[in-house]
Amino acid sequence: MNVLRSQAFSVLRRPLCRRLATTRPFVPPAQLVFHDTLFAAGAKELDDNTVDALEAETNEREFEDDDFDANNSQDKAHPDSLNFYTGRSSYYDNIVELQNAISRTRGTLQRLHLLPLPEFAWKSLKPMPTVWKTPEEMTTDFETAMTISRYRKVTALLNELNEYLRIATTAGYADVAERIGSIISIFESGKKEAFLARGVRKPVQLDQYGRSYTFGKRKTSAARVWMIPVKPPSRQLGSDVNVEEAFGLSDKPRRPPVNVTVSTILINNLPIAEYFPQPVDRERIVRPLKIAGVLGKYNVFTIVRGGGTTGQSGAVAHGIAKGIFAHEPETGAILKRAKLLRRDPRMVERKKTGLAKARKRYTWVKR
Repeated sequence: MNVLRSQAFSVLRRPLCRRLATTRPFVPPAQLVFHDTLFAAGAKELDDNTVDALEAETNEREFEDDDFDANNSQDKAHPDSLNFYTGRSSYYDNIVELQNAISRTRGTLQRLHLLPLPEFAWKSLKPMPTVWKTPEEMTTDFETAMTISRYRKVTALLNELNEYLRIATTAGYADVAERIGSIISIFESGKKEAFLARGVRKPVQLDQYGRSYTFGKRKTSAARVWMIPVKPPSRQLGSDVNVEEAFGLSDKPRRPPVNVTVSTILINNLPIAEYFPQPVDRERIVRPLKIAGVLGKYNVFTIVRGGGTTGQSGAVAHGIAKGIFAHEPETGAILKRAKLLRRDPRMVERKKTGLAKARKRYTWVKR
C-alpha cells in the first residue's frame, strides 16, 4: 500500500510539460521570432522541412535588422548650433552672442580702468536714450515668439550694453563705442528719432516787436498770453531836476538812480485787480514774475476762457511762466524747480453713480 502511494506521489510530482521541456532548448532573445513560431505550432511535432523554413525566415529577419543598424550607426553631421535641440535655437544663439559681447566689453573697460565707476561718475555720464524694437519686430529677428519674459531678458542685456556705450563715449574711446554701437543699432527701433522728439518742447519765437505768445492751461481753463518788455522812461531835464546833481557838480555823493517801471497786466481787457478780486488768485498770477525776479519788467495781456477763477488764474500763471522762459532762458532752471513750466495735471474727479459727489455719500437713513 505504501509502495503504491509512493508511486502515485512520484507520478504527481512530475511536470505535466516535461516532455516538451526536454525537447525544446533555451531560446535567446534574438531568436524570439522563431521561438514564437514554435509556440504557435503547439505541441505538434514539426518535420524537417518546416523547421528549415522557419530557421531561414528567422535568419533573413536578423540580416535585415543588422543592415538597418549598420545604416543608422553611421556618423551624422553635427548641428551648426549647440542650441539645435532646444526648439528655439535662434533665440538662444542671439542671447549667447549678447552675453559674449557684454563680457568682452566689460573686460575691455576694466583693462582701461573705466570699471567699476563710483556713483558720482555714473551721474555725470552723457545721457544716451534709446528705443528698442517692439516684441513683434523682435519676433521676426529672433525667429521665435517673443513673450514678455523673453523680451525683458533681451532688453535687460541691451540696456547693460547701452550703459557701457555711455561710458566709452564719455571717456572718448571712439573705437570701443563704435563696436558697441554696431551691435545696439541692430535692435534699435526705426522710429527712435520720432519717439524721442515727442517730449521736446518747441522754443517760443519772439516776433519783430519782441513779443512772445504762449498758451497756458489749468483744469478746464485755457489762456493765451502775450508778453512784451517794458521800455524804461527816458529822463528829461526839467525844472524839478537839480542841475548840479545832474552834471555831477555837487559835493554830495551821487546815488545810482533806481528805475522803477510800471507794468500792466490785463486779463480779458480788464486790470488784474478788477478781474480777480480774490488776493489768492492775483498772487498765483504774479508768482512766476516774482520767482524769476522780473516783476514790473513785462507788460502782460491775456485772453482766458473756461473754468472758474482758480482754473483761470492757474492757466494765466502757466502761460506767463512759459513767456518768461522765452524772453530769458536762464530763468528756466528756477522755473522748472518751482514746477511752473509744467501743466498741473490735477483735474476735478467725476461724480460717481449712487454718490452725492465724487466720493461723498448720502446720509444713511434706517427708515
